[in-house]
Amino acid sequence: MSITGSIANALSGLNATSRRAEIVSSNIANANTEGYGVRQLDVSAATVAGGGAGVRIDGVTRLIDNGVIQDRRLADASLGESTKRSSFFASVENAIGSPEEAGSLSGRIADLEAALISAASRPDSEPRLNDVLNEAQGITQHLKSASDQVQTLREEADHGIARDVKQLNEGLQNIRDINISIAATQARGLDAAALQDQRQRLIDGLSSIVPIRQVPRDNGTVALFTTAGTVLLDGKATEFGFQETSTITPDMTTTGLLSGLTVNGIPADTSSGHSLLRGGSLIANFEVRDELAIEAQSQLDAVARNLVERFQSPSTDPTLSPGDAGIFTDSGTAFSAADELGLSARLQINPLADPQNGGEIRRLRDGLGAIVPGNVGNASQLQRLASALQAPEVMASGSFSSGARGMTTLVSDLLSEFGTSRQAAEADVTYANVQFETFKNMELQAGVDTDREMQELLLVEQAYAANARVLQTADELIQMLIGL
Repeated sequence: MSITGSIANALSGLNATSRRAEIVSSNIANANTEGYGVRQLDVSAATVAGGGAGVRIDGVTRLIDNGVIQDRRLADASLGESTKRSSFFASVENAIGSPEEAGSLSGRIADLEAALISAASRPDSEPRLNDVLNEAQGITQHLKSASDQVQTLREEADHGIARDVKQLNEGLQNIRDINISIAATQARGLDAAALQDQRQRLIDGLSSIVPIRQVPRDNGTVALFTTAGTVLLDGKATEFGFQETSTITPDMTTTGLLSGLTVNGIPADTSSGHSLLRGGSLIANFEVRDELAIEAQSQLDAVARNLVERFQSPSTDPTLSPGDAGIFTDSGTAFSAADELGLSARLQINPLADPQNGGEIRRLRDGLGAIVPGNVGNASQLQRLASALQAPEVMASGSFSSGARGMTTLVSDLLSEFGTSRQAAEADVTYANVQFETFKNMELQAGVDTDREMQELLLVEQAYAANARVLQTADELIQMLIGL
């Protein structure tokens, strides 16, 4: 080989070595950067006229395991869905309260029963009658608070849908723009690895909203689909539409009163069992707003109805006529089965027995329909009220199991329903989180290995020294020839 050929080979080696050093440095510097793919310099032997001509840089390869990344994204979507469900059931369960908690619904029922028994032992005691009134008001306030909490959860889910839709639209548009930049960069023969890192981070940011599958396309671009086949991005980004609602009330149970979801202007099915977008936080928020919360409201209303009807019957209060309101009323009037929706939020104490509303406390002892005061020592009406509270009755509404039950058992069954659902949802969260962490760790294991990169840096140093030595030797030979 000629001296000129040796110099050319050494210079190409130094150029490749310099590029390797840059890549190794970048790998080490980004060892903890989310979405960073390990870079590897691809080189091959350059030839001219069949002879060696140094080193040719073929490009930079971004080393990632797409299969692990896909699985991690799907686990992220599952985690987003199960977390929403778990949070909902936990919130409703807390609103009802467990029996051992002070001020729980079960505790208030027990306190009302105790107040009625105490008042029956001293029917002439006005303070004990006031205790009955206060405990009854506590129950109405608790059911209203629980109902308000359910509607608050619906509003939060509605706001969550709006956030998810906004993030989806912006994220998909940004991914589309990066796709275009990657195609243009590769067409110029330049390294697009940094753009690919950015695209991966953007896709990861959407993976908890909907389950995403990534499909490679020409020129380094990608297409995105849901696991059920809905196109999210394929050249053009899909546009999602949704109108946020500021206030939601129990009667807003139909799609006409609340915004649905559109995909490129076409209404989309958002039911948890049939939606092509199911599997992430987006449809989980729809499920909370349009299914779970509505069912929870129905159960609370069924409990409120049972409570009202126990004390609205003339058999409980002989001074009442059929159709008269009992102690518990629907906004101060008699309850009608046609108006059950939202009853738990409208529950009030009958004004006839409430001194704060112009009533008389003695009506708890004498009967709500008693025009004149009765015998202050007569406890029969208070005893009938206490008996009515725990008398076994079959539910007239709600999805409770068949069978007669008293109020204490009914409230216990209500709490048990949401507690069981919460435990099942928490188990799903645990499973999804284990999956996510497993795939995340597998992804990290395929990431930057700093020990290997440091070894690579030593090889770079040796290669640089070898090529520099070739140049030094060539210089010495040239100087020798000049001196001849």
